[in-house]
Parts: sequence; C-alpha cells; structure tokens
Amino acid sequence: MVARQGLLCPTDRRRGLDGRKWVVLPHALQRVGALGLLLACSLCLLLLAVSHRLVTSNALERTPFLAIGRTIQSWSSAELEAWAGANRSLDMEGVIQQQRLVIAEEMSGYRYPAGKNNVSARALSDLVPELGGQPVRSVIVTTWRSGSTFLGDVLHAHPANFYHYEPLLHLDIVQVRGEPLAHGAVGTLRDLLHCNYTNQKEYLDYGPDHTWLFSHNTRLWDACQRRPDLCWRPRFLNAFCRLFPFQSMKVVRLRLRLMEELLADPSLNIRVALLVRDPRGTLQSRLHRDWCPGKPDCSDPKHLCKDLVSDYSAAVRLSKLYPGRFRAMRYEDLSVEPYKKVQELFDLFGLDFHPAVQEFLDTHTKVDVGGVSSTYRNSKSAPFHWRQDLSHDRVHKIQHDCREAMKIWGYLPAMSIRHQREFNPLGNYSLH
Repeated sequence: MVARQGLLCPTDRRRGLDGRKWVVLPHALQRVGALGLLLACSLCLLLLAVSHRLVTSNALERTPFLAIGRTIQSWSSAELEAWAGANRSLDMEGVIQQQRLVIAEEMSGYRYPAGKNNVSARALSDLVPELGGQPVRSVIVTTWRSGSTFLGDVLHAHPANFYHYEPLLHLDIVQVRGEPLAHGAVGTLRDLLHCNYTNQKEYLDYGPDHTWLFSHNTRLWDACQRRPDLCWRPRFLNAFCRLFPFQSMKVVRLRLRLMEELLADPSLNIRVALLVRDPRGTLQSRLHRDWCPGKPDCSDPKHLCKDLVSDYSAAVRLSKLYPGRFRAMRYEDLSVEPYKKVQELFDLFGLDFHPAVQEFLDTHTKVDVGGVSSTYRNSKSAPFHWRQDLSHDRVHKIQHDCREAMKIWGYLPAMSIRHQREFNPLGNYSLH
C-alpha cells in the first residue's frame, strides 16, 4: 500500500510482534516500484485463488497486509467466501495474516482524523500497535441494564474495532468501588487495553465456560471458530489484538472515579463516556434477569442510586480535568436522538461516523425484535417501558430511595399512577 509516509514492505526498519520487519521506503522508490509491487502481489494472489490456496502462512508471510488489502478490494463475495472456507486449518500466523487482510479491507477509504479531535493519525500504520502506532481506545462506563449493550454494539459496528466486552465478568454480580478489588480490576482493564493477556489467568479461565466474554467481539470470535484451540491462549490474543487500529470497551462493574487512573495514563490516551439511565428504567429491566434478584449490588435501589450520585461527582471532576476525553450521556437522550448523540460521541472518541455505523443505527433503532438482551429496539420507546411495567407503589419506593440521584441527573418524579403512564420523565441536568 502506498501510504503518505511511504510504502510499507517487509524488509527492515520496523518490526511487528511476529518478528517480521517493515520499512517505509522513500517517495523516489515509491514512484519506481509501487506499481510493480502491487501488480506482482495481485498476480500472485490471483494464482493462489485459482489453486484454492489463497492464504497459507508461507505464501503470505512475505507480503504486507496493507498491500494485500488493496488487491482484494475487487474480489467478489463468492471469491472471499471461498478464500475463507479453504483456510479453516490455518496455523496461528495464518489466522493473524488473514485478519490483516480483513482489517485492510474494512479500512479501505477510511477518513482518518488527521488532527481532528486531537487524534493525529493520517494512515493505518499510525493506529496499528503491531506497526508502532497507537490505537484509538474508547471506553463506556455504566452499570447493568443501562443501555451499554446497545452502545457497545454501535461502537463495534465501526470498522476494524476490537471489542473488550465486560472485561470484569469473572468478578460476578458486584460493583467495584474500592479495595480489595479496585487494584486488580483497574490492572485488568489496563492490561487488556495494552493487548496484554499474559497475566490474565482468572479472566481467561472464566472464558471457555462463559463464551459471551469473547463472542460479542465478533472479529475475534470469527477467528476462534476457525481455530478454537487458539482462542484462549495469551500468545495468540496478544498478537491478534495488536492488529487493530480501534479498541472499544464497556465496563459495568467499576465505578467512574476509579477510571481516573486510566484517563491519566498517557500510554493509553483513552476516551471515556459515562452512560447513565433513569433508575426506574434500570431496575425494571433488571427484573427480567435471573442473575439479579438477591444480589444487593444489582437489586437494591439504594446501592444503584448511591453509585449514580458517586458517578455524578466523578463526572463533574473528570469533565473539568479531561474536557476533550470525557463526557456523560443519558441513555434516554441517546435513544430519543440516536444519530445525533452517536455522532457527538464519535467526535469525542475521534472516530468517523462511518456508513457501517449509520447502517447499524438504521437497522437497530426502529423495531423491537428479539428478547430482553436484543439490541434491536424502537429506541424512542424502549427506555420508558417502566412507566407501564412497574406499579406506582414500586415507582414511589424507588423515587424515595433515589431522590438525590434523580434530581442531579434530571429525572422527574411520577406523581400518581395516571401521571406515571403519560408524563415525560426527562428534565435538565448539568455537570457545572
């Protein structure tokens, strides 16, 4: 691929995690050799396609994934399916090389920030850790049943995104507010955002019996389906994660004030969004989950609303310290105006409001399909089901326990059963 800085080739100067070297050739050599190299790569790949040996570790070991990605843009969907089907017995390097091709294809024509939103990247190599780049890292902090599955999937619809789905799942139904869990929990998040799975034994031991830990990360899970024996190995995960220019993470078990340590880490340069929801809606949604009742951190309104108050105080602080890398958002506002709010959030994160993201919103915000965990929702009505589903006595109890939390986040009380069924519960709030 001819990048603005030069042509990436596997010769010397720049070394990837797998030991192969990369160099950025000067522009004079680009003019002489770029066309020849691309034609040669295209011819080799065409011959491989005909022989049904399109991707082997030996054949592609010497070909940079950025260049290969350009040559496959013209392939038909049938050719791509044949290519994938012929390579289910790849070794680890073959799986990783295959993912390089997919990333290059997904990033074809991508609009790089080039300084916008304080992200300087102008080419894929600026964002790929394997090539010495720094990925764009986006983190959602919230709690259970507050809209994070939907927003997490919106982020994952972005091209070439590696999704760390609820990385503290192994802690069970608890909220991390301080020690003895805080140090280990924050360390886990830091390691995963650095693509370092080496010391995450508890996290990885949890995964094989709880596959949703990885299955929400569809790009990783596709690779796991091809080589299940590689899926939970730190060496493979370290290398695979380092291919991706974008990382997203949603965290539902760690309170916001503990994220300040990661926001202050210049090696991560993360962007963080706090997602909050009306406690009446959150608690109504939790009634449908069998893992919640009897767990105080999940079922007790007082615990939930104390966390909302704590998160508000932290949000006020972080919005002043990191105005370009932190913001708070209500789930209800996101649901009522999904396109506007997602675009605002992507501006904060330094992400392109890509057609793939817009397509996701087109297909996931207009109709109710699936069960309680589905992200196909009529987004304008989904946050407000509690008005019909909860008794007024239950609502009155939640409002009593959550008076302060509701006031600071701009949620208005229901005054009677009739009022509850019809009113707009959204007022104003401010972090100033």
